[in-house]
Parts: sequence; C-alpha cells; structure tokens
Amino acid sequence: MKKFVVCITGASGAIYGVRLIEKLSEDHQVYLVVSSNGFIVIQRELGLDKEKFLSSLNKNVKVFDPYDITASIASGSRIVETEGVIIAPCSLGTLGSIANGVSQNLIHRVADVALKERKKLYLLVREMPFSLIHIENMKKVSLAGGIVASASPGFYHYPKTLDDLINFVVGKILDTFNIPHSLYKKWRAEETF
Repeated sequence: MKKFVVCITGASGAIYGVRLIEKLSEDHQVYLVVSSNGFIVIQRELGLDKEKFLSSLNKNVKVFDPYDITASIASGSRIVETEGVIIAPCSLGTLGSIANGVSQNLIHRVADVALKERKKLYLLVREMPFSLIHIENMKKVSLAGGIVASASPGFYHYPKTLDDLINFVVGKILDTFNIPHSLYKKWRAEETF
C-alpha cells in the first residue's frame, strides 16, 4: 500500500481534494491535513461540516491537525516513506509560503520537507488570473522541484457533467504519481502505446 500526504487549503475547489482522497484511499494510505479555511470551503461548497466530512472518510485516511508541527509527517524521515505531497486545492497564500520557505502550519511544513527530501510535491492552484507575484512563486516552487498545476480540465474526452470535469483534473494528478484509474479517457486511448 503506497502512502500519500494530501492537504486541502482554503482555495475554492475543495471537491478536487475530496475526490482525490476518495480515489487514493481505495487502495492506498492517505495522511490528510485540512486547514481551518479548508474546512470552511468544504462546508460552503460541499455542504459538509467538519464532523460530517471527517466521519465520511475511508479507514485508510489518517487526519492530522494543521497546527501540529510535531506530527510524524512533519519529519523528513517520515515523508521519505511516502510517494509525496499533494495540495489540492492550493491557495495562492499557501503557494507563497512554500515558495519562500515560510512554514506557518503543517501544510507548509510537509511541502517544505517534500522539497528538501526530493519527494514529489504537487500544488493544484485554483485561482485566476495570476499576478506576477504568483507566477514568480510558481517559478520558485518549480525550480525547487515541485509541480505546479492549475485546475484546468481538458475537453478532448467530451465531458458531459461537472463530475467529468472534476475527474479529469483529479485523474491528471493521479497520472503524475503513476496511479492507474479510469476517471477520464486518455488522449487517443484506443491506440496502443
């Protein structure tokens, strides 16, 4: 069973993180950190209060307090046991903290540790447009080895529902970590590769 750290921040698009947790926790261990603003967005966008959301999680999900900097996943010796860290959605404030090495909470810390240990760090930013400051922060994270992606679904798979669009974005994250899925039809999937 592979291990992943998944973080949900207060950016709009909590459904991306929730769907990702659902898919990953089917077969893998998920270490989850949700910021206080992340819980607010989950409530507003998905209608799930904190208690209801936490009780809905699969048994393969272990939840960490976002301010517990003594958590096991705050250490490089434990992050190296994981496949990496995924922050979905990632607020631009979180991006800025990570890009500048400022660890104010466990989400920032696990991202910082992933970079220093050369583990995959995937930031799914959900904002538009970007200012030059945001772009510079994305550049810093990318140069440090992180992956920065926008929540931009493709349309070549002919999405018919909102779920199709969400699944495309989540599927692209899973692709980066070589996790097999059937969330969307890949480009020219009928051809052997």
